[in-house]
Parts: sequence; C-alpha cells; structure tokens
Amino acid sequence: MQDQTTNRNSGNRPGCRPNAARRESHAEALAAAEALAARNRELEEQIASLKEERGRHRRWLNEAAQVQRKLAAPRRMRRGPFEVAAEVFPIEPVCGDFVTTFQAEEKIFFAIGDILGKGLHAGMWFTHLVGLLRIFTPALRDPAAVTAAINGHVAGLQPEPPITSMFIGELDARTGALAYCNAGHPAPVLVRANGGVERLSQGGPVMGAVPGVTYASSTVAIGAADTLVGYSDGLVECRNPRGEDFGVERVAAAVRNPAHGSADSILFSVLGAAQDFAASEPCADDLALLVVHCAREHAS
Repeated sequence: MQDQTTNRNSGNRPGCRPNAARRESHAEALAAAEALAARNRELEEQIASLKEERGRHRRWLNEAAQVQRKLAAPRRMRRGPFEVAAEVFPIEPVCGDFVTTFQAEEKIFFAIGDILGKGLHAGMWFTHLVGLLRIFTPALRDPAAVTAAINGHVAGLQPEPPITSMFIGELDARTGALAYCNAGHPAPVLVRANGGVERLSQGGPVMGAVPGVTYASSTVAIGAADTLVGYSDGLVECRNPRGEDFGVERVAAAVRNPAHGSADSILFSVLGAAQDFAASEPCADDLALLVVHCAREHAS
C-alpha cells in the first residue's frame, strides 16, 4: 500500500515542471524587459546629450559666421561716384569664400578670395587672412606688395599652409584708377558702359603654395557706368540640369541689363541669373560676389 502511494505521489511530480518552466521563463522575460528599458533610458540620455552638443556646435558655427560677416563688413559702401556691394552665399554657416572692403582717405580697398577646402577648416583661416590684409594694405599701398607679403607669411605656416586665391584692389575714388593684383583667382570682369568686357588677370599664382613668389600689379580706369564684378568659382561653375556651366559671358550679360542702376541691383541680377540658369540643380559650392559700379563721372 505504501509503495502504491509513493508511486502515485511520484507520478504527480512531472506535472509540476511546466509551471516551473513558465515561472522561470516569465522571470527571464521580466529581466530582459528591465534590461531593455534600462538600455532605452541610456540611449535616450545619449541622444539628448548628442542633441545638446550638436546645438552647442551649431551655436559656435553661427557665432563664427557672425565674426566672418563683421570682418567682411561693410557689405555696402559709397565713396564719391562709386558704389560697392558684396555678399557671400555659403552652403554651410562658415566657408572659405570671402569678401572684405574698407576705406582709407579717398581710397577704397577690397579683396575677394577663396581658401582651399570647405567649412570650418577654411573659415578659420579667413580671420587670419583678413587680419593680414588690414595690416599690410595701409602700410604698403601696392596690391602686388601686399600680396607678396601675405604669401610670404602664409607659405611658411606648417604643416598645411592655407592655399588661397585672392584678388586685391585699390580704387582711387577721385580718379577712378584701380590698381589690382590677382593671385590665381578667377579673373573679375570689367564691363564697360559700351558693353565691352575686360578680364583682370594680371598678378601671379595662388598664395601659400610657394614662398618668395614675385607678384605684379596692373592699373585700369573705371569710368562712368562701368561695372567691375568679382566672383568665386562657385558662380561661373554653377551648372544647369544639362551639365553646362554658367560661365563668364552670362555674368557679363547680367551686368549689361539696362534696368539696373546700382551696385546692389547688379549684384542680385547676377545672382538671380545664376539661380535661373541652374533651375532645379542644387548649388554645389560656396559663392562670393563683389560689385563695384561707377554711377557717374568722377572729378578727373
């Protein structure tokens, strides 16, 4: 009798195993859920931290962009019969394309350039180059000498000197005489009142590549209704859906439009013509524009 009872009780034990297995499985599921929830909280904290860091970086970039704009100022200038308008249209907040203008006595000094590279790396060199321009230009008073001095400085910087193309101009607002030096930059176009076009290419190679380079200055006269347009390669290399470049001739054609009577309107006419030409194609490069327009006859 005892053996039968023992056998009956022993026979009940296997029936308990599914319940124990279910309890064990449930405990494992709870542990996995808690681990997943903890991991999710950790990921959410990391995402929040990354968003905060990205926000800080964005603020720093915007602050750097504001510094660039202040150093490039003024964007609009008038001296005697001459008007100057300048703008930079970057893809990112900070870029290597730049324009800077300033005055001293009856002279208007301006420069447009392009630092090799993009974004913050190129933009950081902008402040350095503009500082050198403002130091050397009043002291040397010759675009070729200024260019050579800047090249001598940046070419010695290591390990990577900022390779820079730049057009430097010194305009006498009393006579219309423009002394300039072009250091490997896309040649600005001087569109005459009669529609003729001259390209200002005299100067030398890009700065920063070779120390001790000799640069040359040249002089042209800007008369009544003449317009000088400086630009970075982002303008003339702007492409349409057929893969065609905007090119220099279209720049000149936009300047010749008789409806425009100011440097500012000419600048946005050129920009608008490039945007219309590109149609749906996105802008692939930063773009800088500088317009110097003589609104009337000057004194001599």
